[in-house]
Amino acid sequence: MHLKIAYSPCPNDTFVFDAWAHGRVPGAPRLDVTFADIDVTNGWAESGADPHDVLKVSYAVLPWILDEYALLPCGGALGRGCGPLVLTRDAGTGADLAGRTVAVPSERSTAYLLFRLWAAEAVPGGVGEVVVMPFHEIMPAVRDGKVDAGLVIHEARFTYQEYGLHRLADMGEHWETTTGLPIPLGAIVARRSLGAETLRLLAESARTSVRMAWDDPVASRPYVMEHAQEMDPKVADQHIGLYVNEFTADLGEHGYAAVRGLLTRAAAEGLVPPLGPDALSFPEGDQDLSGGSGPDRP
Repeated sequence: MHLKIAYSPCPNDTFVFDAWAHGRVPGAPRLDVTFADIDVTNGWAESGADPHDVLKVSYAVLPWILDEYALLPCGGALGRGCGPLVLTRDAGTGADLAGRTVAVPSERSTAYLLFRLWAAEAVPGGVGEVVVMPFHEIMPAVRDGKVDAGLVIHEARFTYQEYGLHRLADMGEHWETTTGLPIPLGAIVARRSLGAETLRLLAESARTSVRMAWDDPVASRPYVMEHAQEMDPKVADQHIGLYVNEFTADLGEHGYAAVRGLLTRAAAEGLVPPLGPDALSFPEGDQDLSGGSGPDRP
């Protein structure tokens, strides 16, 4: 079996998929890998015309794609202490972003949902204009005064001080404090039309690949650094340490609760469509998922 997969060049994804992508996972399907930013893969999943069988997407996009794609119970990114940050140039800005311009990496991202949920409580006057730009352009834009604040993700947690910026708020900290749940960031989804047996094989392959990476982290180093876009190796290690954890191997009860909690709260704010009760289900035994169960199906 030969399947097409798309995930980001970020260290957590290359670390997780290294063994599988290089044919070291016994019995796993062969992978034809495409690297793309998660905002791109979100758009591919929503378009319905994407040729990939498996995609790394934001959890925030699930309500629009679960008719066609099933959420794999492993391989993604959830965690604690790893949420997006709101940054400003002026340390004295305070929490008042009312009427201010804020740059965000996507309006179809978990980061954006967490930001909107935080702002609903912290910015009573309402944020002003929201500007979407590639995440690597956000910190320079805040530094140069092109926007008042920026919502940043990924390794920006470790590098924002190099731009002379200040942390206004931690979206993950707010989420964890108010819910007690881990932060759901990136998900692995696969086409339901592949059938239950193949979906289970994909989950097993992803789980084995991440465990192999943990067992021998040196083996993944060349693949990680090849695609890390000149990232400092220490930052790459921090990135992996934050985003690859027990939830990557298995979402488990708390992982699923976090995903449903985020999307339920976002739906209550009118940010996403509501989920059906079985929308996040994954096939067990001989159950067939080829028909799917998306947001509008009970």
